[in-house]
Amino acid sequence: MTSSNLYFIVTRTPEYQRNVAGRICYISEAKHQSLTKRSSPTRLPVFYLDSSNLCDHEVEVSTLGELSPDEAELLQALPDDPQRLNWFKEREVLRAARGLTVGSAVTVLQGKEWLRGIVRFIGRTPNAPCSSPPAGRFFGIELQGEDRGKGDTDGICQKTLFPCAKDCGIFAPFSRVRPVVPSSLSPSSPKHSETDEVAPGDRVTYFFEDKCQHGMVLDVKEKDGEPCVRISTDTNDEVDVPLLSVAKGEVTPAPESMDTETTAVEKEDVNLSLSSMVEVSLGKVTSYGIIRWIGTPTGCPETMAGLELDEPNGVTDGIFQGMRLFHCAPKKGLFLKLRSCRPDPRFQSTSADCGEKMLETDTAGQNNTGGDSEQRMPVTVPPVSTEQVSHILIGRMKGIQGHYNSCYMDAALFSLFSCSSVLDAMLFKPTEPQDAPIQSTLLNDIVNPLRVKGFVEGRHIMKLRQQLQNHGYSKSFTTDEKDPEEFLTVIMHHILALDPLLKLSLGGKVQESYCYQIFLDQNHHLVLPTVQQLLEHSFHNAGLKLAEVPPCFILQMPRFGKKFKMFDRIIPSLELDVTNLLSEGPQQCMLCGDLAQAECTECFKDPIFSQTGFKIFCQKCLSQVHGHPQRRSHQPVALDIPKGYLSHSMTHTLIRDKLELFAVLCIETSHYVSFIKHGPNSQDWIFFDSMADRQGEKDGFNIPEVHACPEVGTYLEMSPMDLANQVPRDMKDLNTFVLSPHSQEASSGKGS
Repeated sequence: MTSSNLYFIVTRTPEYQRNVAGRICYISEAKHQSLTKRSSPTRLPVFYLDSSNLCDHEVEVSTLGELSPDEAELLQALPDDPQRLNWFKEREVLRAARGLTVGSAVTVLQGKEWLRGIVRFIGRTPNAPCSSPPAGRFFGIELQGEDRGKGDTDGICQKTLFPCAKDCGIFAPFSRVRPVVPSSLSPSSPKHSETDEVAPGDRVTYFFEDKCQHGMVLDVKEKDGEPCVRISTDTNDEVDVPLLSVAKGEVTPAPESMDTETTAVEKEDVNLSLSSMVEVSLGKVTSYGIIRWIGTPTGCPETMAGLELDEPNGVTDGIFQGMRLFHCAPKKGLFLKLRSCRPDPRFQSTSADCGEKMLETDTAGQNNTGGDSEQRMPVTVPPVSTEQVSHILIGRMKGIQGHYNSCYMDAALFSLFSCSSVLDAMLFKPTEPQDAPIQSTLLNDIVNPLRVKGFVEGRHIMKLRQQLQNHGYSKSFTTDEKDPEEFLTVIMHHILALDPLLKLSLGGKVQESYCYQIFLDQNHHLVLPTVQQLLEHSFHNAGLKLAEVPPCFILQMPRFGKKFKMFDRIIPSLELDVTNLLSEGPQQCMLCGDLAQAECTECFKDPIFSQTGFKIFCQKCLSQVHGHPQRRSHQPVALDIPKGYLSHSMTHTLIRDKLELFAVLCIETSHYVSFIKHGPNSQDWIFFDSMADRQGEKDGFNIPEVHACPEVGTYLEMSPMDLANQVPRDMKDLNTFVLSPHSQEASSGKGS
């Protein structure tokens, strides 16, 4: 919304007026500029909205809270001033509402129940009170699924604002609406179609120069008006062969099924494994990617790797020979021999000493060029290893130095980059010229010094905050406390245009996000929950599934304001099993371990079952469970199972998709700190506080500190009962969990 006015909300009633706290007021930009041009007035002449008095009122500047035009519209939709003031303080909810668009998936509060729906209308309703300006902004929501029929409108409010069935619509202000997917972006591109004939990824036999040879299809196209197949040969070359000279499969036909069990990588493959970052040569082009699958297809003599490429230079979205082996964006998947992969040289520095030498060289170059960080060449320094933690990171004046409300940024950056490379791609990703200085500051002034010397001066963090503020993303980046989620979304989405980390499936449509806020309904029965249980209950309530396994899963724990916590304690899950959260792929029956064929959402909260895990069953167990009178009315839903598994007569070997916890951000009394897992052992934890101590007063400086924290491992190994009996003296309020892919584990038979 564009406006020539500036908007404010009165945060407290002045002594000389009555009952105006929460009232929205405005002043023209021109008049405000003329009043503030030469001095800073203590009062402003403003007009109150919804007031019959056409005269302005002198209001103390100290009682006014600044609003954007969008925020003024959202708050104006509320029925009274006290509610406006209360919701003005809930900045997270306001920010989320500003991001909603027509088509956004949301939940809306109707009575005491949260209902699922899709935003169909945003704007002023004809029966809303007139105000000049702005009008209240309402959301018209069409209810979905089981919640259809629980509304109170058919989209008509004196006139049709959006069409829907009777009682399937709701008009509501933002205070009753929550996005299902925080920081939601546009839906993913649809998957590319695949032919029933020769298709990318197929093993083929072809005749070339009078010889019968084998290879893998990279592309099917037209050349000189004739259909032609681009083939990656078994000698790592690429050839174009007429379609008439290509036959699907090997000379000796092999079954279509594949043995998808993960195999160990040979020593000559330089220890490449799942999640390894690699480079491959595709013709004359070098591409980079991450290994998402390793296995040996039936009839193939060598171990194959499935890659998710950084750029869309591939041929598939994770499907090989008709079977889905992993998920990625269209044209970003590629299957090839594992020995054709090489470790990504951008991440092959092996010691901090090497990194320090490169950093010294870089600093010398900086001095010679007048300190212009934008002109530096990228320098690669690996994360601090477990063996280097005590030498590089532990101690006072270690970590990132806090400076003036920067703890949210300090804790987030230390968590993501000190001991992990899971998001290093954002440091080297090609970006727009106007955004390059921010990326350079992040890499050269923050991440590299942290990994080499274990310390980052507060002035570098302030420089990053100033750059973000100068880009116009917020007028208060250099002064105010923010949420880590807001900062990370600005960096990853708006600045570096990083591919969204999460792809969430809702009703067959995919939405993208960088993190996920856990929401629970009021009817849950969790007392001392694990993160696994919270995520499963949140997905169940919202009807969500993962469209693919995320490379990094940033979770926000449930919070309701500063004073109320939903749980006294939350048990961190060291591993997060997301197998049953995926929208596609084979899953195991929760009772017998055989191939599951159906899911029952109504059994999810049945007290007879465990509070962990979706309730999925094979056909036999499904019949037995729902033979009970109390469950005969349930309506199970069939699972989407690859055809290859349904026709498989042997015992199924299924791969569990798991993520490993590597960082926890905590908040206590508005101060963020973080716990980082730096090694494989249960005691390999460190604690970071960017403002652990201070030297001096106003002109002093903060002292950051990092220390070993093996007691975290002790707490996490306790049983829930023992943990519940602990005195929460030093146990922080857990806020954000960060997880990265873990080695996939094969499981078969009963259990997992």
